[in-house]
Amino acid sequence: MAMRQFKAESKKLLDLMINSIYTNKEIFLRELISNASDACDKRYFKSLTDASIDIKKEDLQIHLSVDKDSRTLTLSDNGIGMTKDELEKNLGTIAKSGSQDFKAENQNENIDIIGQFGVGFYSAFMVASKVTVVSRAQGSDEAWQWESKGVEGYTLTPADKETVGTDITLVIKEDAENEDYSHFLEEYTLSDLVKKYSDYIRYPITMYREKSRQKPKPEDAGDDYKPEYETYTELETLNSMVPIWKRDKKDVKPEEYNEFYKNKFMDYTDPLRVITSRTEG
Repeated sequence: MAMRQFKAESKKLLDLMINSIYTNKEIFLRELISNASDACDKRYFKSLTDASIDIKKEDLQIHLSVDKDSRTLTLSDNGIGMTKDELEKNLGTIAKSGSQDFKAENQNENIDIIGQFGVGFYSAFMVASKVTVVSRAQGSDEAWQWESKGVEGYTLTPADKETVGTDITLVIKEDAENEDYSHFLEEYTLSDLVKKYSDYIRYPITMYREKSRQKPKPEDAGDDYKPEYETYTELETLNSMVPIWKRDKKDVKPEEYNEFYKNKFMDYTDPLRVITSRTEG
């Protein structure tokens, strides 16, 4: 299993990514979900002209799962998937945006490396010590695994996957002196991040969540009976899938408008005023 090397410019950029040139680490989830949504789009649109693709739009989804013991976060989609060549092309070389050249010596901490260079997938390395991608492309009977621990390179090997789509598994880094990575393994953190950055994604983003409920009161319980509770897991859809501008004005709370403004325009203060208009035609 030979180690494949990243292209030189990719290696420099990945090195800076791993060493936290970008300070807002939580956006890694937004980037991975956006990629998964794009893959679902591609499979759906292909199905419109290819009768052999038997999938409905409502069957497409993105799923998150966490294993705290192994410190893994897995994001799965049943989108178009990738062939071996596509894995190599898409994940072996970092895309450039337009004609901009990346200058590795520019290490200003505020640089928006994600937005400028189209490197969303690589933002995973800001929080993960190892990234494994298993993908099976639409129309293919074989699956492939891409795996990397960072700048030393990546491996590409045959894999087993029963369904079309992509699974991305992140081994979350151990906590450091000034970095709490473990909170990316918490259900409530992931749910909040989906609400914050990916609420309008058109496909359901699901996750099993642990919940608590009161047990039924026994018929022979006395007056001193104290309610008992049990935990259970339930599959929950984390996103609304409805953009704020498509919802009725009366159904949107002021704080939702405020959060939408602050998240989309990177401002720390609430908007001075919100104006809602609806145009027909």
